[in-house]
Amino acid sequence: MPEKKPKQNNKKYQKPLRTFEKSGVVNPETSYYVTLDNVVNTDKQDFKTMVDQGRYFSMFAPRQSGKTTFLKGICDELHKEPTYAALMLSFQKYKDLDKTRFYALVERELYGQLIDRLKDVNCEKIAAVEQFLTKHHLEDHISFNLLFEELNNIIEFKKIVIFIDEFDGIPLSELENFLSALRDLYQKYKGVKQKALYSVGLIGIRNITKLIVGGVSPFNIADQVELPPFSLKNLRDLYAQYTTETNQPFSEAAVKKVYEATAGQPWLVNRLGTILTLDIKPGTIEPIEEQDVDKAVRRLLRERNVHFDNLYEKAKLYKETFVKIVFDHVTYNPDDEDQTWLEQYGLIKNKDEKAVVANPIYKERYLRTFFHEAKVPEDLSITSYSLPDGKLDMERILLDFEQYIAQIGVRALYNKDKPYEKTGQFLLTAWLYQFVRGGAGDLRYEVPSGLGRMDILLSHQGRKYIIETKVNRRNLSRTLNEGIKQVAGKYLATESAHEGYLIIFDARTPVGEEYEPQYHQVEKKKVTSFVIAVGRVD
Repeated sequence: MPEKKPKQNNKKYQKPLRTFEKSGVVNPETSYYVTLDNVVNTDKQDFKTMVDQGRYFSMFAPRQSGKTTFLKGICDELHKEPTYAALMLSFQKYKDLDKTRFYALVERELYGQLIDRLKDVNCEKIAAVEQFLTKHHLEDHISFNLLFEELNNIIEFKKIVIFIDEFDGIPLSELENFLSALRDLYQKYKGVKQKALYSVGLIGIRNITKLIVGGVSPFNIADQVELPPFSLKNLRDLYAQYTTETNQPFSEAAVKKVYEATAGQPWLVNRLGTILTLDIKPGTIEPIEEQDVDKAVRRLLRERNVHFDNLYEKAKLYKETFVKIVFDHVTYNPDDEDQTWLEQYGLIKNKDEKAVVANPIYKERYLRTFFHEAKVPEDLSITSYSLPDGKLDMERILLDFEQYIAQIGVRALYNKDKPYEKTGQFLLTAWLYQFVRGGAGDLRYEVPSGLGRMDILLSHQGRKYIIETKVNRRNLSRTLNEGIKQVAGKYLATESAHEGYLIIFDARTPVGEEYEPQYHQVEKKKVTSFVIAVGRVD
């Protein structure tokens, strides 16, 4: 039998009709769009079910995570039923307004949308509603409350749903009054099926249920909803829309690589989609492969954009906590203030009861930025720190770290006039990071072991380098002996390693004095110690 010829792909590249959106509300007519999966409350009820049941709810999500687009989609879905009037407000620019101006703007936006919707569904009571609204002006939370009490008397079989985006922007002077007014309306009409204000959703970057006013939460009647990132299915569907328009496919490996790098963060997913299709492989039906995603991620990490700039301003407010989370395998604590803010900005998340950076791109971007700020040289030759057998010359690496500390000044190690071990760990980690940059190895600190936590574990070409740090404030000999026992007796044994390193930041010795490395043999374990004088002389 003659051999069958493979089928030829006669498809040609077609110019896309839409784009990957990176700012503002996504319009499905001009941008690729998917509906988020699994947006539910703590009772696993979806948004439509919550609204149908007249629930009030709060949802917090970082900026550029798709919450406004999601809400617009919910409004469109609700408006398929003529009984619903779904209204969207935003308090983003209201923070510094006085009460009069605030309520005047709420009135303008609320009344306009309500009238438009009632006209769209040919509401029989439209004339009565317009007459009432002409006379009733919003001046405070009491008039806001009375608005819906009167609408209950005028409108029948109509359900008003209000979504308030960027609720964090409400003037602080009106926070308690406004939330209390909503709470009163909910409690008063909870058992009433025919009510004008049927459901309310407050959306912000902060968890609104945690807003405490006067010792209590005025919005404790609300369900809590978290907006999830794109699922792998969402991401696959989004890119498939581009493929349908252009005939350029994404390989499954490429899709999974994007998901791995972004953890489904919508802005990152869309930005990588743009880079891949316009910069890496433009104007072709050649498939986008895994290696193309690697190129796109590297390009994105070098990019200056508003998304990264805004997050950087937030991350640096909690830099120490952020870096600690990168390396320390920190337990997630919802009551930890630093963790709470980092989570609300979208920089970290709870994963298996550990606080982790939200995605690998954020981790690489901001870790690299913070280490750069530590003024670690980036032009060092890694080969010059390698021994003939391929091992790292750790003695030279740590001696040069001592010189680096002298160059940047010991003030960097002090916190409120006290030498701070965590700062020393951070600077040492920044110094060691150059040996694992680009995937050459792995770097972790505060690593759990069988008998405690190792300060720093550097893995490079299959070898492990264990480093312990200490601050000496009183007795150098005692600090040294304790460190040697810790390294040899705990960490080298549990990691089946034979060599370890101990760095002591000695606050009792004036800066400038130099110590030679010392070698300590504990049974079959070798510990090399380095004493770095960091005593202040001013």
